[in-house]
Amino acid sequence: MRDPVVGLSDFVLVSDTRMEAAIRLLLEHTRNLAEHAGAAPLAAALEHPALVEGKQVVLVLSGGNLAWPELRRIVAG
Repeated sequence: MRDPVVGLSDFVLVSDTRMEAAIRLLLEHTRNLAEHAGAAPLAAALEHPALVEGKQVVLVLSGGNLAWPELRRIVAG
């Protein structure tokens, strides 16, 4: 039996601007609300498409804890 993979093997950084674009995209196309951290996987896939091209990928969408003023600002673009 192989040992389970433990620890972080890699990560990517995404900007707040890209996460907010992902939040808008999710709202527009799926009607799901995600906070910045919840939209980060989609933001990363959009910012680094080579990481997901030609692969079957699951992006976890989580967290909808945005305050109304912040949500209004993000939606206004």
